Amino acid sequence: MTVEILMPALSPTMTEGKLASWNVKEGDTVAAGDVIAEIETDKATMEVEAVDEGVIGKILIAADTDNVAVNTVIALLLEEGEDASVLDAAVQAAAQTTTEAPEAAAQTTTEAPAPAQTTEAAPVAAPKAEAAAPKTAPAPAAPAGPTGERLFASPLARRLAQQANLDLAAISGTGPHGRIVKADVESAQAAGTATASPSASAPPAAATAAKPAPAGPGAKAMADLLGMTYELAPLSSMRKVIAKRLTESKQTVPHFYLTVDCELDALLKTRKELNAKGEKAGYKLSVNDFVIRAVALALQTVPEANASFDTEGLLFYKHADVSVAVATPTGLITPIIKAAEGKGLAAISAEMKDLAIRARDGKLKPEEYQGGTFSISNLGMFGVKQFDAVINPPQGCILAIGAGEQRPVVKDGALAVATVMCCTLSVDHRVVDGAVGAQFLAAFKKLIEDPLTMLL
Repeated sequence: MTVEILMPALSPTMTEGKLASWNVKEGDTVAAGDVIAEIETDKATMEVEAVDEGVIGKILIAADTDNVAVNTVIALLLEEGEDASVLDAAVQAAAQTTTEAPEAAAQTTTEAPAPAQTTEAAPVAAPKAEAAAPKTAPAPAAPAGPTGERLFASPLARRLAQQANLDLAAISGTGPHGRIVKADVESAQAAGTATASPSASAPPAAATAAKPAPAGPGAKAMADLLGMTYELAPLSSMRKVIAKRLTESKQTVPHFYLTVDCELDALLKTRKELNAKGEKAGYKLSVNDFVIRAVALALQTVPEANASFDTEGLLFYKHADVSVAVATPTGLITPIIKAAEGKGLAAISAEMKDLAIRARDGKLKPEEYQGGTFSISNLGMFGVKQFDAVINPPQGCILAIGAGEQRPVVKDGALAVATVMCCTLSVDHRVVDGAVGAQFLAAFKKLIEDPLTMLL
């Protein structure tokens, strides 16, 4: 029996993607682990590996196809002993499956909701793309475990498990990215484990999402009505996510803002001295590296600001996983310096440079831009004096960094000139109160104005 190759979910929140290219053609022999295609998600381009061995019998979705839903049949694999004579029936079966899928998808959901992140002049959302009409309708959703999470398994493994009455949720996957493959099912069958319960295959209860009230005429409809001239640039997957998540953030998260001025002269002097010593060591520190370090240490001083809101309670994180907004050709993305409180300035600088380069090239892994606990958006390099960033759900805070500029200040009763940087903290009032936000900014300001304390 032919094996259906499905559009994979490359992250827990992915619902669709672009099939950018095929690395194989019809008639090619592949083995488990071979790279067969490249998929563009809303954040990055990722390689797809084969999870079964066989011959590529038919490619159903052409390269450079947008909006391919997860679990859509994209190709058919011939197993050992099969020839092209079985393809016609398999193609018809795949077509029937994809025709029936929309109705099934409307009645059943198998994917547990996952926190998504986005930003405006700040970080970008996690990649739960807004569902758009795919060119090929999705095939039935992947099986789900008892908690509702999608189980990643090859088509052959699912079929063998069903025939042997085995519960996929009880089988550990050894394939790429933890996917369950044929050998895992055979091992479980031989061991006599993972026997399915009568309700194991029952689909979860139907979920109906509330739809927002219809908005007024869109920009394009209005421009056409008024005879305005324009050039239409289709929305990228990333831009769709930014638009969706920014709207959700401003509509559902109660923002408030706190602003503080930080003097930079001591920091700039320390940076200059360290960079002079770092020429031979191969590092060059930026002001942003000091900001990341200061944020991480301030979150250790005021851990109540390193938090998220959830309907089950408040989450207080043990580590400062700092998301940093990076501009890319298709939109903003927030690579993460994880456990930044334990990293020195040189380590932060090297890691941030690597993440920024790969972010602009679309080569970040999902775990490198999902799951941060606090965000930074720095527009100072563009000369922006001050701005209010949009919170990056489910995080509780985001710090907007403005440009350092020379200003008159009063010191010891006398007028002086200092380099001052304006920093604005956007706060989710459900999880962080005004006093906590003020305490965080005070700790941050102290570190920025006395940078030697960051080196201890």
